[in-house]
Formats: sequence, structure tokens, C-alpha cells
Amino acid sequence: MTAPISVCTLGSGRAEHLRNLVEGLARSRVRPAELIVGVMQDEPYDLPTTPFPIRQHVLGSGTLTLSAARNRAAREATNDRLVFLDIDCIPDPELVGDYADRMDMADGILMGEVLYLPKGTTDHGLDFDAFARLGVKHSERSGPPDTPLGSCTDYRCFWSLNFAMRRGDFLRLGGFDEGFVGYGGEDTDFGRTAAEAGMTFHWTRGARAYHQYHPHHMPPVHHLDSVIANAHRFRDKWGHVTMDHWLKAFRLMGLVEQRGPDFVRLRQTREEDLALTRQQSDQPYASSARVLRLLEAGARPAMAEA
Repeated sequence: MTAPISVCTLGSGRAEHLRNLVEGLARSRVRPAELIVGVMQDEPYDLPTTPFPIRQHVLGSGTLTLSAARNRAAREATNDRLVFLDIDCIPDPELVGDYADRMDMADGILMGEVLYLPKGTTDHGLDFDAFARLGVKHSERSGPPDTPLGSCTDYRCFWSLNFAMRRGDFLRLGGFDEGFVGYGGEDTDFGRTAAEAGMTFHWTRGARAYHQYHPHHMPPVHHLDSVIANAHRFRDKWGHVTMDHWLKAFRLMGLVEQRGPDFVRLRQTREEDLALTRQQSDQPYASSARVLRLLEAGARPAMAEA
């Protein structure tokens, strides 16, 4: 069975992650009509044959342009129902069917469940029973509602890892603001734009994606300059900054200070900063809240593993 849904993703590198996403879609109870990939590199991916078409749009390498890649994928979609999945997500076999059902129930933006997989969980292929048993909910994200849909009244909860909406609504909003270059801010900006336009947000029970393990830093000290630039762009657009918790951590780390309305880098990032924020092999996800607790307590852990 196929649903009139276009799945949109984007990627640079992480070919194995994308192959797992594709295999997950191929094993869906209800399959999508197509997968569209915004390719942020110079060559398309080598992907397996699937029971649905895959269309890759090569945007080229260079500056990280997440907004432009998502917008291109949405513009190229041939269906009015869009599901956005990040490249490091594996869709549960029920994800497409769940979104198809829920989009019959409500308009607006629907945000599905996400469970984070520990290191090594995907080493021997896709085992969805194991994923469901081992996957961990992010402690800094709201849980799924008890009912198929639950109201979300705070646009700041929106994040683009796993969501669905109608293509017409996406295009009317103008998509993601491509002025947010690099890492940070474009999700909150999109949520604010949608809220200002009167769109509703819904937590979705089901429509689950499994986030594949990969080392990361939170707060993202490896993207500090773009976080600062995008915080300023958000402020100039909406009158206040976003990513406050990251900026607070950077201040406590002595990396930035606020001078008037602007945030200014004070020094280069050092290994001790990377060690503090680095996701460890026994952690399914990196946590800004954990780092903030350490900083506010005046403590730093011993140098973390490389």
C-alpha cells in the first residue's frame, strides 16, 4: 500500500545513515509515493533499488545550507503531504502510515516521536524490535501524547528532525529562511513564522523515527560562529535572540560575552571545550542541559574520551 506522501531529507556525507533511512522506508507498512533528497555535496548518493522512486537534487558542496536543501526538496515534491526526516533517522515501519492517518485528523505541523539509539545498535542491520527496546527518549524533549494527537502551544518546541505538514502550507510560509547559514536557529525561526501565520502544532503519538548514533557536541561549540551569527539574525528579525541556553553555556565557558545587543567570541575553541561538550560512547545523545548543570555548579569533568 502506498500513501500520497513525499518524504524529504537532506544530506552531506553519512551515506550509511541514508541507506538505513531508505531501507526503513522500503520496509514501511504504508510506503511513501517518493523520497526526495537535497544533496549538499557534488555527487549523488549510491542508493539501493526501492519500491518507490528516489529523486536526488544535487546542490553542491560548500557552505552548509540546511534551509535551502529542505526548501528544494519540498519544492520538488509531487504530493501535497510532506514528511521531513533528517538523514540520521530511520523511520519505523508505521511512520508513513501514522502520518497519513494523523494528517486526516488535523492540519498544521505534526511532530512525530524520536528515540535515540545507543552506539552499535545498527551494526547488524535494521531490527525494529531491538530499536524499540533500546531507543531512548531525549530528556529535553516532550514525550508523545496519550492520544493520537496532542496540542503543542510553544513554537520553540518545533524541530525539523521528524515532522509533517502540507506542501501548500510550507510554500505559503516561504519555507525555511535561507538567511540562516550554517548551524542553529532555522528551526526556531520556522516555528515562529508558522505561529505568526496562525498554524497549529501537534505532538504525534507514533510516526516514530529512530535517531542513529553519531558523535556530536552539545552545546555545539564546533559551530560557535554560525550560532552567534544566526542568533543575531533571529534577533534582527524578531526582536530577541534564540538559542539562549547555548549562548549561556558559551558565556560560562568563557568563549563569548555579550556587548550591548551582540554576542562576541572571546577566544578560540580549545580541547577542554570539546571534551566538556562531546557526546560519549555510552550516551545515545549529547545533552546541553548536562553541560549547563556542570558549568553552573562550577565543575568540569575530567578530559573526556576522544
